[in-house]
Amino acid sequence: MRVLIVDDTAFMRMTLRNTLEKSGYEVIGEAENGEIGVSKYFELKPDVVTMDITMPVMDGIKAIKEIKQKDPAAKIIMVSAMGQKELVVEALRSGARDFIVKPFQTERVLEAIQKL
Repeated sequence: MRVLIVDDTAFMRMTLRNTLEKSGYEVIGEAENGEIGVSKYFELKPDVVTMDITMPVMDGIKAIKEIKQKDPAAKIIMVSAMGQKELVVEALRSGARDFIVKPFQTERVLEAIQKL
């Protein structure tokens, strides 16, 4: 399974990449904001996207809406810090398939991806 990681924090992208690659997933790209994430989605055509909610330039909610508008079948998992309940609900309404809370547990990340 090919994964695109969208998060504005380099440490979080690296942590997710390591977690996924150790479990046999192929990370085909990373993006530091929603705008780059949207363009990389259509360029790389990943099977799954992990998407942070709070990012500069374009947040994860807007990015989900843009991706889902052009590709309703897109599989996106939100990655969110605690205390962002309203944003998580909005993300799920916008088309996210699941969400993972930061700081995340490896098992939870893998479970969310396997469910898709």
